[in-house]
Amino acid sequence: MAIAVLLLWALTASAGLRLLFTSGLGRVRPAGVTQAETAAREQIKEPATAGAPPADRAGPPPSKRDIRHASRALYDTPELVRSRTQSVGGVRELVEFAHPTCAIVGLGFWLGYALVHNRVLAWTAFSLAAVTACAGLAWFVSNRKNALFSARLIAIHGSGAALTFVLAALTALTARG
Repeated sequence: MAIAVLLLWALTASAGLRLLFTSGLGRVRPAGVTQAETAAREQIKEPATAGAPPADRAGPPPSKRDIRHASRALYDTPELVRSRTQSVGGVRELVEFAHPTCAIVGLGFWLGYALVHNRVLAWTAFSLAAVTACAGLAWFVSNRKNALFSARLIAIHGSGAALTFVLAALTALTARG
């Protein structure tokens, strides 16, 4: 069971890396403006060409929801825009560091448990999995408006993490030694 958890943990980590690289978090955008809002604002400014996408813009046209959000965002006050883009007390930066760090360290402890079957290593890895899950949820909530998350990758990463957490708990409960 320890090997299965180890493999599932690694699979979840690979889905998380794919999610990180495809989310658009590293791309430079004006503060407080998502890519969908930018595309929707362009469509609002050019109603005559709403049916045909411009040649320089790649991807699908913005949805009606994105257009509504962009039209409302035109009237946002600077304080509202700043509150959406700046993290409170550096929480966003903290979880961007803590989530992958705790996951990697927890994976290392679980590898140690899989090799020597020491109960302390199992509980340490499980505790780190709990911290990792909390940091991951906080990271997702703090970035859900500023990134283009793939719903499929979110589902794969989240369900893999939940299954890893449950199996690690069951394995740690039954661990001897």
